[in-house]
Amino acid sequence: MRKISAALNAAVFGASLAFVGLAGATALAQQAGPDTAPPAAPPAADAAPYIDSHCGTWQDDNWVPNGNCPPDTDKLRHEHIAGTIVFVTGHLVTLQLTDRKLVVNDQPALDSNRTGKVAVGRQVVAHGYWLDGTFFATSLV
Repeated sequence: MRKISAALNAAVFGASLAFVGLAGATALAQQAGPDTAPPAAPPAADAAPYIDSHCGTWQDDNWVPNGNCPPDTDKLRHEHIAGTIVFVTGHLVTLQLTDRKLVVNDQPALDSNRTGKVAVGRQVVAHGYWLDGTFFATSLV
């Protein structure tokens, strides 16, 4: 009985090794060869999808469009928001407004060096735009 059990274990072990070898060869065959282009990199998740300065300018606290882009809509609209910085995590700044807190993506302002010192306790006016429910600040003054 021991001889049969040992022979059966050896057969199962050998079959397992053969299967692992076959799976490894298949995985190697599925890898991109030298003439295959690598997959395209996904877009940066935090990149601002809209160039504010192409469409107009802020004069004081008023958005003045220049005619290069369609007018503001429910999907995209310009606004300025005043509040106090209460939390900063990378390019996300949490502002305490009079009635609520708002997380602002200030990456466009960082890219154009228009943030000043981003520090907790600083009172700011964020000029920017809403796009699909997210506020992107193009400047913090």
